[in-house]
Amino acid sequence: MSGFPDFFSELISHLREHAVRTDGPFTLRSGAVSNWYLDARQTTFSGRGARLVGEVVLSHIDSRSRAIGGLTMGADPVAIATAIAADAHGRRLPAFSIRKEAKAHGTGGRLVGPVGAGTPVTILEDTTSTGGAMVEAIEVARESGLDIVHALALIDRSGGSAAERMADLGVTFGAVITPADLGVE
Repeated sequence: MSGFPDFFSELISHLREHAVRTDGPFTLRSGAVSNWYLDARQTTFSGRGARLVGEVVLSHIDSRSRAIGGLTMGADPVAIATAIAADAHGRRLPAFSIRKEAKAHGTGGRLVGPVGAGTPVTILEDTTSTGGAMVEAIEVARESGLDIVHALALIDRSGGSAAERMADLGVTFGAVITPADLGVE
């Protein structure tokens, strides 16, 4: 994608300035304790940060994918920003969300958005430390009949465990950013 290196560098700078915290300790979703934390929403919820995320993530989306999404709340802003970036580049790539629990009203269920059975999708996550949210999203997406072609984390701090978990599910895994890119380990 034209301009990708500039978007990537600017995204790294935005994350470092707004989202990386090194004043831990912090307890992660996985229960692990870390001396650094990445609050990706400080970037994904900002106008400029979302634009950067959308452009950079779009360049990593598997070309077979026809929709993108994952478990709410982490995946939602990444998926929406990427769908908007895709539209700006003339590509139809709608976003979807997977609720944490099924709703008893409206259409019910956990899958929300313009996607249906048989659609090839990429499962997204903002930050992964074990791949647990992605595993849950894949399970729900498969139950809904979606065809998972790829799983992608904006930031992978799992040290390889997320890739292993995806491989166990037969899903190719990729990451846009690693802790080394952010200057933290």
